[in-house]
Amino acid sequence: MSAPGRPAVLTAVAAGGVVGAEVRWLLGLVGPPAPWTTLIINVTGCLLMGMLMVLVTGRFSAHPLVRPALGVGVLGGYTTFSTYAVDVAAPAFGSPGSLALMVGTPVLAVAATALGASLTRALAGGGAP
Repeated sequence: MSAPGRPAVLTAVAAGGVVGAEVRWLLGLVGPPAPWTTLIINVTGCLLMGMLMVLVTGRFSAHPLVRPALGVGVLGGYTTFSTYAVDVAAPAFGSPGSLALMVGTPVLAVAATALGASLTRALAGGGAP
């Protein structure tokens, strides 16, 4: 299959971004107060990214627009590490738990990515390392 053109990739990323941002917004309405919703969103987004990357780079063939649409678009719009950065930099965020959240978010995000990739490899019976 030939590589998609730039307009198709940009359209896929933009459409995916709308979906991801909408889901994040909805979770913000029903989830726990900030910054906990942000933590949940970022960790689950990284878990899903680990799963997706195994599926699209492993032995499963996917349309060339799947990775930009779902990875960059949906999951990029869903996760919100910029909100995390603003939260930990805000002067009002000086609570005792703020240091734990500042350090814990990236640690949990990386661990979730690795867990998602490992689980997907195990369930799919192999795939990319």
